[in-house]
Amino acid sequence: MYSTKEAMLLMSSLSVYKGIMNRSVAKAYYRLLSAFDKDIFEFCSAWGEFFAVLCDKECSESFAKALSETALFDENAFSRAASAGVEKNLPSSVVNAVQRDIAAIRKLYSLSPETILNDYQYRDELGSIAESLPKWKTGLPVSEFSDEANTLERIAEFHKRNGCGIFARYRAFIWRDNDVQPVLHPDDIRLSSLKGYDIPRNTVLKNTLAFMKNIESNNCLLYGDRGTGKSSTIKAILNEYYKDGLRMVEMPKDRLSEFPVLVDKIAALPLKFIIFIDDLSFSGEDKSYAQLKAVLEGGLAARPANTLIYATSNRRHIIKETFSDRDGDDMHRNDSMQESLSLSDRFGMSVNFSKPDKDQYLAIVMSLADENHIEMDTEELCTRAEKWAIQRGGRSPRAARQFISFIQT
Repeated sequence: MYSTKEAMLLMSSLSVYKGIMNRSVAKAYYRLLSAFDKDIFEFCSAWGEFFAVLCDKECSESFAKALSETALFDENAFSRAASAGVEKNLPSSVVNAVQRDIAAIRKLYSLSPETILNDYQYRDELGSIAESLPKWKTGLPVSEFSDEANTLERIAEFHKRNGCGIFARYRAFIWRDNDVQPVLHPDDIRLSSLKGYDIPRNTVLKNTLAFMKNIESNNCLLYGDRGTGKSSTIKAILNEYYKDGLRMVEMPKDRLSEFPVLVDKIAALPLKFIIFIDDLSFSGEDKSYAQLKAVLEGGLAARPANTLIYATSNRRHIIKETFSDRDGDDMHRNDSMQESLSLSDRFGMSVNFSKPDKDQYLAIVMSLADENHIEMDTEELCTRAEKWAIQRGGRSPRAARQFISFIQT
């Protein structure tokens, strides 16, 4: 068994996986190891901080999981190469360093809290405090670290399937400040929670599955009335298939000029990306739609093979049109109409989500009521649901969900 001092030296000498030292669990653990010869106030403070971090990560029963997961999600020379499938081209010195780091990480999470406590230089001065300090458990590491003989191959295979760094850790992202930033708490809606609209939803789903299987697929525009589940469909598809390598980056429409920068960051990754543009519409004076046209088709920066664009809009033609837009001679009016149509036509697929009629709306309400185990007379349920929809401006799946939530309170 390694001593606390030896563990501290092991951790400080990490090379390829040096980046884990910037993560909360590893950083707090290193501070604790480094306090083995410090005064009792610093030692107890480091102990408490480390245990608190483990609790925040829900890993007080499995430190091995916390530390091995931190290493698995680290972005470094090996994980980047493995993501691209070229890890075998790395110099032997790098591969040896990776193997040495992995062995060190395994030893680090195997060190028991009792060993650290017994190795503390001023152990006797702690008195009864020593016994009252909270103790964590080693537990089990993530599966990629569970087999010592094949750890390197398992980790490489993980990166080939899931990428590395934030793309392995998260599934949803937003384009902000000229960079891809993770969404820490994405909407967890599932396809099974969406009622009705089976035909349009399955159209989008089939296109997505073809994309993931490298079969010809299209950029997709989901258009129609508000509250019909356009955005929810896209987010639910992500939640269904992110474990198969699907990721999503939401891009605000006013940042479309930065699309080439975005694709440069994701084009080489072994993942499939949906670029999500929500609530897309342009006024006649807003010429930024020209940037979207270039992104969809016709720009110098080609859309990479691992990327599709999914957009939602309440309007089929996206560009808002007024009566004044129709003024002028026939040639001018025709040019304006062609300009408006050319944008939506560049989506290879347009899928309509229209407002439900009364029967469709009530079918959604009853399906949601059944799913939520609501026991109410059918006639009363339908009457109240209709009244709810009238008060809120019309029938829609969103109104149905809000109604069900209301009667549950």
